[in-house]
Amino acid sequence: MAKTNGKLIANNKKAYHDYFILENYEAGIALHGTEVKSLRMGKCSIKESFIRVENGEVYIYGMHISPYEKGNIFNKDPLRVRKLLLHKSEINKLLGRTKEKGAAIVPLKVYFKGSLVKVEIGLAKGKKLYDKRQDIAKKDQQREAQRDFKVRNFG
Repeated sequence: MAKTNGKLIANNKKAYHDYFILENYEAGIALHGTEVKSLRMGKCSIKESFIRVENGEVYIYGMHISPYEKGNIFNKDPLRVRKLLLHKSEINKLLGRTKEKGAAIVPLKVYFKGSLVKVEIGLAKGKKLYDKRQDIAKKDQQREAQRDFKVRNFG
């Protein structure tokens, strides 16, 4: 659903480690002018952020956008709650799916699409500890296979 064909601002690698991502959505985000300028300089963090659906609207909590240096009185709070812009049908679908046990909505990426700031959000299901161990073992096997492949082709 969501394609990142713009400049990547922030990536949430922790979400891929802690959750199985079931579906991806692309959402716009309501920002003020100095926040956009700060994002253009790449000053954003979504590691500790999460998303909630409240009163039929979607909000992102804990997204840190550093204050713009030249913004003085126009700067907003770096950790303020920001509204995400989605279609009503997508919001209803997310709301229904989050009622399931273990389901959550997490931000995955923040990027520019043209001149607009977009957030890729994912409907996620939490991983257990043994799932994380299996993923780490799988990555180690792939890394060893690539190493062996390089040795055979260049050795």
